[in-house]
Amino acid sequence: MPSPRVVIIGGGHVGLTLALRLQKKLDAGEARVTVIDTQPHMTYQPFLPEAAAGSLEPRHVVVPLREALKRCEVLTAQVSTIDHANRCLTATLGDGKVEQLGYDILVPVPGSISRALPIPGLAEQGVGFKTIGEAIYLRNHVLSRLDIAASTEDERLRRRLLTFLFIGGGYAGIEALAELQSMARYAIRSYPQLSEHDMRWVLVEAMGRIMPEVSPPMGEYTRRQLESLGIEVKLNTTANSLVDGRVELSDGDVFDSDTIVWTAGVKPHPMLEDSDLPRDAKGRLECTTRLQVKGTDDVFSAGDCAAVQDLTSSDPEALTSPSAQHAVRQAKLLADNIIAQLRGEPLHEYRHKHAGSVAGLGLFRGAAEVYGIKLKGLPAWLLHRAYHLMKMPTASRKARILGDWLLELPFHRQVVALGELHDPRAEFVKAANTRGLPQPRGTTAAG
Repeated sequence: MPSPRVVIIGGGHVGLTLALRLQKKLDAGEARVTVIDTQPHMTYQPFLPEAAAGSLEPRHVVVPLREALKRCEVLTAQVSTIDHANRCLTATLGDGKVEQLGYDILVPVPGSISRALPIPGLAEQGVGFKTIGEAIYLRNHVLSRLDIAASTEDERLRRRLLTFLFIGGGYAGIEALAELQSMARYAIRSYPQLSEHDMRWVLVEAMGRIMPEVSPPMGEYTRRQLESLGIEVKLNTTANSLVDGRVELSDGDVFDSDTIVWTAGVKPHPMLEDSDLPRDAKGRLECTTRLQVKGTDDVFSAGDCAAVQDLTSSDPEALTSPSAQHAVRQAKLLADNIIAQLRGEPLHEYRHKHAGSVAGLGLFRGAAEVYGIKLKGLPAWLLHRAYHLMKMPTASRKARILGDWLLELPFHRQVVALGELHDPRAEFVKAANTRGLPQPRGTTAAG
């Protein structure tokens, strides 16, 4: 009799943590574990701001799935439909081939994507901050704005180039803004034509406060810290239009910006829409406290795409927050419950009281609130780094990240824009299409 097949859709933080625990705790031949993701790696998103700012090497904040999951089958594919009634799913492999895959236990944990709003110009002008590609693009983009601004005498163009707009005041937006602004303030010292005061950094938040994950006093402290760095924080404000980089805000402010970053929320992965599994009003899978999808005993989920009751809250309607803290703990319990299911043992309920939050606000600055204890400045920044280093999967990635940080102490940040990364063939195409132009003296067709 063949071993039961456990199929995990999503190789993100939850999927990788789950698969690592399964391959460690399952006996040989007890189950066949398959991980499906469109990317061959997991990105540790809490480190994206530091990768964007140059504190971390981008390769060190991603974990290759095949390298980490040697006892699992890894498929680079896109799942399009889930037909749980027949216990199968449809996936398009990397070569374009469409296959039907069966399973005994299914774990859809595809995570979330950016939740964009129908603001004119957003789709054309905005960029998100959820992938390593977006982080490195923003790094190169911000630095290239400094390069161009230093080379132009057009004051209007210079103001546009040096105006940076971030929309969304949650953790993702705050950390991305703080790290990139810290990097730009350091980099601009190399441009004698420019100064810090030439830059304008604007944060727009629709709510009356930023960082709702922490207490109001800590949110207010963070706001003051951002403003002390010269960042404009606009609360109770929304963007009405972003067409062609012309920013029109609800408070009447109008300006031009060449950099518009959207971090105003996420939504469950749209792949879940084409399935016969129960979902709530926000598109998340409805799960029991044992992390089973309601109405099933062989489908489990966790993380951003799962709606799980928070047993530590007095409100029976309260759900666990979509944070990395819950996601990792849910993934570990999920693995244990899958193993219990395979062995006919009882399953356990997920219960974890939110311990608090930590955030980096640029180099040597942070804000943290853990078990009611508030930390600010350098202590919070150190706690932020220590916590996420501990949570980073695999020992090799931990060592590489620690090495990056240690090298940063005696040496300066590397602040150079490598714009060719986004269009690496541009120079070759230009050269290949050049006809009849004189070559520089001393060169040959062979170079």
